[in-house]
Parts: sequence; C-alpha cells; structure tokens
Amino acid sequence: MNSKTILKIIPLVAALSYSHVTAQRGIPPKDVVTITHTTNYPEHLDFLPEMVNLLKVPEGWTVSIAASGLGKPRMLYHTPDGIYITRRDTGDVLLLQDINGDGKFEQIKTVAAEFKGVHGITVKDGLMYLCNNNELRRYKINQGGTLSDKEMLFDDMPSAGQHPNRTMDFGPDGKLYISIGTLCNDCKESDREAATMIQVDISTGKRIIFASGLRNTIGFDWQPQTNELWGMDNGGDAKGDDWPPEELNNIKEGKNYGYPFAYAKKEVDKTREDPAGNSKEKWVETTEPSSAEYQAHMAPIGFQFFPAESVFSGDALVSWHGSWNRSKPVGFKVQRIRFLNGKPTGAEEFLTGFLKGKTRFGRPAGVAITKAGIVYISDDANGVLYSIKQK
Repeated sequence: MNSKTILKIIPLVAALSYSHVTAQRGIPPKDVVTITHTTNYPEHLDFLPEMVNLLKVPEGWTVSIAASGLGKPRMLYHTPDGIYITRRDTGDVLLLQDINGDGKFEQIKTVAAEFKGVHGITVKDGLMYLCNNNELRRYKINQGGTLSDKEMLFDDMPSAGQHPNRTMDFGPDGKLYISIGTLCNDCKESDREAATMIQVDISTGKRIIFASGLRNTIGFDWQPQTNELWGMDNGGDAKGDDWPPEELNNIKEGKNYGYPFAYAKKEVDKTREDPAGNSKEKWVETTEPSSAEYQAHMAPIGFQFFPAESVFSGDALVSWHGSWNRSKPVGFKVQRIRFLNGKPTGAEEFLTGFLKGKTRFGRPAGVAITKAGIVYISDDANGVLYSIKQK
C-alpha cells in the first residue's frame, strides 16, 4: 500500500489583523507549511527457518532462532528462570525456558493471563511488575518462574489513545519509572501525565512526573558507568519523510524535552499553533535538546545498555520497528549506539536483513541482554525470538 496525502497549513491573517491577542491557543501558525505524507507498508513475508541466513550481525557474532511460533511477542525480561515475554495482543505473559542448555527455548509456559494490553515488564526483589495502558500489577515469582499473588497497585494512568504501550523499569535509586506516551499523534495533552516519564515510589504509592515533553519513549535504560537515564523517543508522524527525527535523550528530573512544540535540538514545529499566552519559539527556549538524532520514522521500541561486566559495556542496542509512513521504508533492524565517557558518539548496524526492497519478514521489538552479553530480540511480526552471541 502506497498513498500520499499533501497537507497545507495556511495562516489566518486577515481575520486577526486587528486583534491584540497574538498568541492564544487555536491560532494557526504564521508560516505556510506544505507536507507530503506517504503511507507505505512494506509487504509482509511469513517466516521460514532458512530466512535466518539472510540476517547479518557483526563479525565474530552469530544469530540463531531461540524460539518461534510466539504470536506477537513484545517486551522481554531475562532472569535465571528463563526469559519472560509480554504479548499485548493476547493479554498474557510467557516464560521461555532452555531445559537442556542448547541455546533454544523448548519449554513455554503462560505465567500470567487475562491482562488486556499487557506490555511493560520488570522485576525487583522477587516480585514481577506488569503494566498495560492504565494498570500497574505486581506478582510473586515462585520457584521455577511461575507467578502468583496478583496485586493491583493502581489503575488510573492516562487512557491509551494512540500510544498504549507503557514500559517501565527500576532505576538505581530503587524507584519505578514508567513511560507514558502521548494520547495522539500531535496534540496538546489535557492529562498532565501524558507524554511524560513518571516516577513511582513503590513503598508509598506516590508518583510524580519525572520529565515531560517526551512524545513516546518506549525504550529507556540507565547507562552502567554513569547511572544516567537515557531514552529513545519516537518522532511525530505525517510531517514528511525526514522530519522530525527519532531522538535519544538524556532524561533528567524536572526537564522538558520539547514535545509538542519542538523536536531534536529545539527545532520548532512550524505546523503547530502557539501555546496559550506565548509563542512556540519562546516556549521552546526553556526545553532540553536531544543528545543524538536518527532517521525519521524508524520507530524505536526496545532500548537497553550492555551490562557493566559484558562485551560492549556501556554501549546500547535499539530495535527499530520500521516505518509505515515514508516513501522509502527505513528501520526494520537493530543498531548498536556507541557511548564514550557516558555520551553517545555514533551508531552502527548490529542485526540487519529483515527488509528486502519492498518486502520485510520481521519487525524487531523487544531487547534483552544477559550479563554474559547474549542478546535476545523479539520479532512481533512473525513471532520469532532471536539469539545473538559471540562465536
């Protein structure tokens, strides 16, 4: 499917030329902005085992199929019991176990069910935390990895809207961090928690907005050398092939990262109306710039740092889910983000080959990296879990 829509944002000048109110909500932008928006879904190919031979990894590494037939696996969490996978479409969580130690997960258990839209997953102190767009639940992890003693901690996060895929993890400070995406593609939110990173004190239940202006930061993690929080934010749709970029942010408490009036390094979105009582340009002055930018519409999902004791320690992996709204498809791969002295310095290919011209046979989603440096990538288009490790 490939179609184009041309949108034109035209200023309303004549009707307001006599008005002293120059920066109220709803006033169109002063600039005329023409946007060419393309809808282009690469053709899906069903997975065949031999397709693994089409994938490329860095020299000295190998990629194999750790499990298949998983439906639509999303986020991953690795523990000594095995690897847990959330499946938002079926509302359950799987535990995959490698019983004979051959690197393949031959045993699959459903450990949580009837949790519609479950997506985020993390573990702390023998307890598993799961969330969907509204609810945060907690379970006891039993011997062997099964779950019991379900407890609902809260159920009042913002309604799902366009971005229901909440993710979460515990930080070095012991607090729980949950990413809440914007409720639509491009709007000023009415709920203060939308387009934010919230921080939850599990012991008291208190939660605060840790950072704002984050459109949809599904993948985030703490850099092991600095303990600083980093996250990959999804840029807006329907603004052309190459803008706004996907962006990597160093997320700090109390900071605003620009959405919905700016992206990247304080680049103002000229298609937006001015905020009430202010101009976009003035509003953006107090926001934080991104630390690195990447090709628009690659759609980052999983993002995780290599552990301190592993190969590539301090570098991160990001899974690019792939575009649906660009004239030439991009993404559909995993990249390594290099860090030096705690700062990103560049990106290089780590797992590629899913995209072949106008077709694709996979969409990378979740990322999990073990202490030994083994990488697991879920493909939610063909239900495959890949294992990438050094030879």
